[in-house]
Amino acid sequence: MNAVEIEQAVSDLAEAPFDAVEFPFAFLQAFGNREVTLCKLRTGGTNKSDLGGVLQTNNIHIAVAPSGEVTTMLERLRTSSATTKAKFALATDGDTLEAEDLVSGETIGCDYADFPNHFGFFLPLAGITTVKQIRESSFDIRATSRLNRLYVELLKDNPEWGKAENQEAMNHFMARLIFCFFAEDTDIFGGSSQFTKTIERMSDRNSSNTPEVMRTIFLSMNTKIAERGGGGIPRWGFRSSNPLLRCRLRPGRQHVAVGCE
Repeated sequence: MNAVEIEQAVSDLAEAPFDAVEFPFAFLQAFGNREVTLCKLRTGGTNKSDLGGVLQTNNIHIAVAPSGEVTTMLERLRTSSATTKAKFALATDGDTLEAEDLVSGETIGCDYADFPNHFGFFLPLAGITTVKQIRESSFDIRATSRLNRLYVELLKDNPEWGKAENQEAMNHFMARLIFCFFAEDTDIFGGSSQFTKTIERMSDRNSSNTPEVMRTIFLSMNTKIAERGGGGIPRWGFRSSNPLLRCRLRPGRQHVAVGCE
């Protein structure tokens, strides 16, 4: 499995209902462990945990803790004689998750739902050697993975978009989406999630007019603010308190810069 595939598997695990019994095996599966390996751990043949958890020798010791006792459980994992050869220790109660790289001493702690943001920390479990910079790019890998899935879904629903004659337009559209998502995350648009919120607010319940809403947003940002009273831009597209619609894309082929009043 590559990093993008692992990110998807870890994200799916975090989004599913927490199962205390299955979590250790699902976690290991997300990092590429085969079913035959998991079967041996399930039956106890290779599971040498002394804390009621799952110990994959030379790899990781995982235990599910009682509610509110994650830090205590991680300490027990760290000091357990059974953990001696493991590279990682991980404890969770389904609400929070803590882990330690037992070689470097580096630790992470987060809400359970947020642990996919730290999946890069565990990539050595999949045989992927990492450096700090790669681990810290976990957010970038997650964003790339999600954009790739969006691209695939768009082509699935609109197969004609994948034709050679439409490729440039499709790439241009994706470039605009990437910029708008980036602008949301970095507060260029002002406020929280202004791009996606504007689309949600102005779209019909069945989303039938969503293409037109997005077209209006792009047209508005690509028109000088003083000239937005014409050119087919509806009133909501140029007389709005929304900071997004007080911005405009600067001239440039890919429109990857923005200026605001």
